[in-house]
Amino acid sequence: MQPRVLSLKLRLTRYAAPTLALVALASCGDTARYPLEAGTGPDPQLPAPVKRLIPTVKVAPVKRWTGTATPVPADDLRVVAFARDLDHPRWLYVLPNGDVLVAETNAPPRPKEEANGLRARVMASMMEKAGAATPSADRITLLRDADGDGVAEVRTQFLSGLYSPFGMALVGDRFYVANADALVSFPYREGDTRISAPPKFIANLPGGINHHWTKSLVASPDGSRLYVGVGSNSNVAENGMEAELNRAAIVAVNPEDGSTRLYATGLRNPVGMAWEPTRQSLWVVVNERDELGSDLVPDYLTQVREGGFYGWPYSYYGQHVDERVSPQDPQKVATAIKPDYALGAHTASLGLAFGTSATLPARYRNGAFIGQHGSWNRDPPSGYKVVYVPFVDGKPQGMPLPVLDGFLDVDGNAQGRPVGVAIDKTGSLLVADDVGNAIWRVTAKVAASPAVPASSP
Repeated sequence: MQPRVLSLKLRLTRYAAPTLALVALASCGDTARYPLEAGTGPDPQLPAPVKRLIPTVKVAPVKRWTGTATPVPADDLRVVAFARDLDHPRWLYVLPNGDVLVAETNAPPRPKEEANGLRARVMASMMEKAGAATPSADRITLLRDADGDGVAEVRTQFLSGLYSPFGMALVGDRFYVANADALVSFPYREGDTRISAPPKFIANLPGGINHHWTKSLVASPDGSRLYVGVGSNSNVAENGMEAELNRAAIVAVNPEDGSTRLYATGLRNPVGMAWEPTRQSLWVVVNERDELGSDLVPDYLTQVREGGFYGWPYSYYGQHVDERVSPQDPQKVATAIKPDYALGAHTASLGLAFGTSATLPARYRNGAFIGQHGSWNRDPPSGYKVVYVPFVDGKPQGMPLPVLDGFLDVDGNAQGRPVGVAIDKTGSLLVADDVGNAIWRVTAKVAASPAVPASSP
């Protein structure tokens, strides 16, 4: 037998007519009993799951930035629009010459049988309300700040005709793109503003239902391996484990021959990946499961252990068994690794970049910047901000520091939603905002003073 759970779709169709279900979803659910901070850090509080027929649904309606409005930076930072009027910018990659690539992308069309279900219609309604129902532009755009004023004045279509592209990586003279269904590569020469060559197929990536469609990508420091983050095809295996082949995992790819292997598993939706600079270890941010209440389950940041299993779908945050999954697998649960650092329940933490820049204030060096896209399954909402997790000796320590806030206005509307984050060639932080259709550039409020040489005697 394969693990299955009583899905939201089955619960709603069993107990309510579709119209009533949609109304109920808009108005019902539990309220968080703990502050978000209780579910943050190396040892988060994990209260008992909340069991409800109708899960919490609280979506921030879209009301995009107007005029010159921007997110609100921390007191020692400033923010400007590096680029505006993009089409659902999700992910960023900085080339060695300083050019910034942005994947303008969204989910591919769902299979007809999946799109017609009640759950799919409910989710589509939520996504439209949240500004996430736009068709995918299927392109990568190049942005260049040639005059160094912090704003991109050059914008070109770097690559087009892709299939829900997301992750990007440059290794030598090959530029790799992780589409929703395949890893491909293109020739690249420094300074190129457009690539017209056809793609070279490298490896298939799991597609299908695409409950989680993004495929993040990072190269090993020596370029010999590529690592792809592949999310699950469900919340907690309600479609059966046969639909989860090579999913909820980080997949290692040999770019020379396209061979693949599972590098780490049990990761419900691993998105941002980056190498921690002091120890050169791979870290990832992971979106955890929904429908256990506003206080469960925290998304997390963790070091990736080769061959490690992180619990999904059988357990969460280590060995806390998810009773919705049946049959269980006690042997797998016993091996589940507890993540290193919780990021709060339902924050939808996606972007990850390590800060080592001397141009940012000292407190933002040697830790991790994280883009939190924002909740739909928590009341009150969580996420909708960019935070910084301090690191000491290669490990997270202390509570997150605010970097950018104000994505939600005073009425709870989403002016923007942060996704990918990256450090540009100057050491500034770039943030992709897929609802605000902008790239934000974050710098020190007061520029760091250059070192003054000691006077001669």
